[in-house]
Amino acid sequence: MSNQNHVPNDTILITGGDGALGSVCGFGTRLSKNDLDITDLKEVMRVCAEHKPKFIVHCAALTDLPFCEQNLEMAYLTNAVGTYHMALGARSVGAKLIYISTSDVFDGTKKEPYIPKDIPNPTTVYGRSKHLGELAVQGLLDDYVIMRISWMFGGGKKRDNKFVGKLLRQGAVPEIRATTDKRASPSWSKDIAKAIQTLIRDDKRGIYHVGGGVATKFDIAQELVAITGWNTKVLPVHSSEFPSPYDLGDNESMPLSPLVRPWREALREYIETEWKK
Repeated sequence: MSNQNHVPNDTILITGGDGALGSVCGFGTRLSKNDLDITDLKEVMRVCAEHKPKFIVHCAALTDLPFCEQNLEMAYLTNAVGTYHMALGARSVGAKLIYISTSDVFDGTKKEPYIPKDIPNPTTVYGRSKHLGELAVQGLLDDYVIMRISWMFGGGKKRDNKFVGKLLRQGAVPEIRATTDKRASPSWSKDIAKAIQTLIRDDKRGIYHVGGGVATKFDIAQELVAITGWNTKVLPVHSSEFPSPYDLGDNESMPLSPLVRPWREALREYIETEWKK
């Protein structure tokens, strides 16, 4: 953060501090699941009263789509009710809430990238639970940021279990099959953390779509092979080769946000700093 609008660390509280995004936030007081159970309203109110934050960055969530579909109660309790609790906690101490949401609040049928004023229409338990969280934030607070992200990569060898991490972990195989018909907006968790700092510093409010531009998994795999120098063929396939009952439409993307770098640049730095050591 710039010195001009420096926000003291002890005024920022971060939930999900042990998660993929919260763990790379190099600012604020990070609370893990063990430090704060967001499904317990009394505990949320106690922690907020104790810390008296001016900003709450709410990263804690259940983000595993198949798990959410199979565990509806837990998904709604964590993502919807837990966010409602955090909004009540923020209101009780007059804090701004920065809620990390998802492009999964949309149905993926729009041809162009989604913009903040588009009307959500979630089609999965995960998307619906996160959208209910958004509605709770908007209903309870005047001062909030809803930051929608998609296809976040980051966490290195220990934490990255998503597409990029899986490819890097399996190494230079002869070929990778990657889909070409579904698009989203990849971004590095460290860039998202910086974007959160910027929104806090500049006292922004409202809904923000944060992503590093539009890409398919085929695009990401091709770029990853180019960065690593692997002698690996990337084969374009249709998502019907990887059938999933939780798939959205073909476009879950958002325009390139000025808050983060283009995904190719971020992916290169991520691989060179966290995987090539």
